[in-house]
Amino acid sequence: MEQKIFEKLKMVRLSDLVHIFKFLLALPIAWIVKRSHRDLWLICDYEMEARDNPYWLFKYIREEHPEQEIIYAINPHSADYERVAKLGPTVAYGSLKHWIYYLAASKNISSQKGGKPNAAICFALEVSGLLKNTRIFLQHGIIKDDLSYLYYRNTKMRMFVTSVPREYEFVRDTYGYPAGYVQMLGLARYDNLFPVPAKEKFILVMPTWRKWIAHTVSNAVERADSFEQTEFAKAWKKFLSDPFVEDLKGQDIRLVFYLHRNMQKFAGYFAGISDNVTIATWPEYDCQQLMKEALCMITDYSSVAMDMAYMRKPVLYYQFDYEMFRQGHMGLGYYDYHKDGFGPICENSEVLIDRLKAVMNRNYVMEAQYVKRCDDFFYFHDRDYCKRNYEAIKEIEV
Repeated sequence: MEQKIFEKLKMVRLSDLVHIFKFLLALPIAWIVKRSHRDLWLICDYEMEARDNPYWLFKYIREEHPEQEIIYAINPHSADYERVAKLGPTVAYGSLKHWIYYLAASKNISSQKGGKPNAAICFALEVSGLLKNTRIFLQHGIIKDDLSYLYYRNTKMRMFVTSVPREYEFVRDTYGYPAGYVQMLGLARYDNLFPVPAKEKFILVMPTWRKWIAHTVSNAVERADSFEQTEFAKAWKKFLSDPFVEDLKGQDIRLVFYLHRNMQKFAGYFAGISDNVTIATWPEYDCQQLMKEALCMITDYSSVAMDMAYMRKPVLYYQFDYEMFRQGHMGLGYYDYHKDGFGPICENSEVLIDRLKAVMNRNYVMEAQYVKRCDDFFYFHDRDYCKRNYEAIKEIEV
């Protein structure tokens, strides 16, 4: 599952090569800009999005530390652009100006390893050592699995943010970062993560993605000529079309089905399965807002379960393809769902529905054994996540 530099270079497209010229053109200009902007921070999430840790950290810095020069990289056509622009200066993602700021910035901050003017070109320059800069990885979830693409040899990132003791120790001891590079600060977006009343009652269903499906549905992991033939499609369709889901209308409860961004291209397959299921797509729906409003969550292996658990909301795991997931997507880390999970594990839709009924009968209150696991797992219980991130970044010498 690890991608070598050569394998990454094979993925470079012709359009990526244009960025080589932007890079070369930006070099001398960036040198001049750097002389007059010695502590410029550049921050971003995905090109089209500003809803995760970078947005909340940017908002905090603009409001609490306006003396810090910071610019947000985002596509001007993004649905989130206006919200960001109201807070402070922006730069068009992937533009020549973005390249200039990227090269001139004292700190490059992102929730994504690929958060840069061009992921392919920058990866080749940074990991080979041709380009040395100070990059901060804010994270976009709590790591629980062995993600070799985030090993230091594959990123050369200066700071790696973690959130809880077990994650911190695992990344520190396994991922190969120099001493002090891995820090336990918490996710900036957790400052805004707390339950809020919803206009309507709903259960949030958020499965994670599958590499072997998102990239191709015909490979050695699973024999399938189309998305409809995959276990993922069959299992979720079976659950969503169960009469129980339709019967929830009698209690004024809906299901909101939100596919991972890498799987949203398959959202149309699930449309129309039940008129009591909302197929939520980006950018119309905000993932964090849904979690704050939801009664409970059904997921499979996604780290969003930890966000729900942080709020002490019930979680159910629907794990119908565990062995395939381990083989084709993520290697096993420190986290054992049976010992550490924040809710019951269900291997088929019948068990899932039974466990969901039990959650409903408890009025969506998390069971004591899972509350205990939450208490043992999480470390921070405050509203200082952005503050800690800001102060840690500020202390890094360049």
